Amino acid sequence: MRVRTYSAIETSWPMRRSRYFVPGRVTQLCRQYSDAPPLTLEGIKDRVLYVLKLYDKIDPEKLSVNSHFMKDLGLDSLDQVEIIMAMEDEFGFEIPDIDAEKLMCPQEIVDYIADKKDVYE
Repeated sequence: MRVRTYSAIETSWPMRRSRYFVPGRVTQLCRQYSDAPPLTLEGIKDRVLYVLKLYDKIDPEKLSVNSHFMKDLGLDSLDQVEIIMAMEDEFGFEIPDIDAEKLMCPQEIVDYIADKKDVYE
């Protein structure tokens, strides 16, 4: 975190008063953020499976990257929508409904996110 200090200097121009800031008295804190580490296919897969394991209706013992949400895990369409919403929160972008309807297993979600985030290995 960087700290900058400023003080105000008032100047009088004809018919106008203005204030300029120069280094000195007022303290301003500046945060510096770094980028997240680059995504990899393995990292995406791990995050997708982690989010799915946290979902209370999924048995972690039955979960694999090729598990079908409805056939293998016994979920319904509302559960699938909740899963997609959790993935949107995890990866920070919106998945359009027309695409979300096609994502029926973790591997399809991994492939979709990798495609949208331009991750290729």
